[in-house]
Amino acid sequence: MEPKIQNIQAKKTIGFSIKTTMENDQTVKIWQQLMPRLKEIKNAASADFFSLQVYNGESFEEFKSNTEFTKYALVEVKNYDFIPEGFETFEIPAGDYAVFIHKGTSANFYNTSQYIYGEWLPKSKYKLDDKPHFTVMGDKYLGHENPETEEEVWVPIIEKN
Repeated sequence: MEPKIQNIQAKKTIGFSIKTTMENDQTVKIWQQLMPRLKEIKNAASADFFSLQVYNGESFEEFKSNTEFTKYALVEVKNYDFIPEGFETFEIPAGDYAVFIHKGTSANFYNTSQYIYGEWLPKSKYKLDDKPHFTVMGDKYLGHENPETEEEVWVPIIEKN
């Protein structure tokens, strides 16, 4: 599972966020908030969905199942000219990302994460950059319980010194 290294420009997104932990995951609440309101987004840049995490400066060594972080359910937009009432804006920073493909249910995501952070990253010429981590659910995303589903896992990276 070799990643594709991509450099991106900043992406404008809108959606909803919630503070949560791995132990008491509240992610479903923001997706339940976003999905019924999709028709209100008049300037979507694509049909993709972004599931994004901001880890509040915690290193992965310090990250525990009860560590609080902010989770976002987002849609990329062309600009911020029209933001439906109650939506938040979030600009995904420009930079380098290692892009992995996760195939399988959300229950199998742990294995993908273990490979990325436990095997690939330590052996690579990269280290984590202090930017949000996100997944992109595009055309091949068939739902979190479908074993054939695919999503892109975007890991922010910078070269080690």
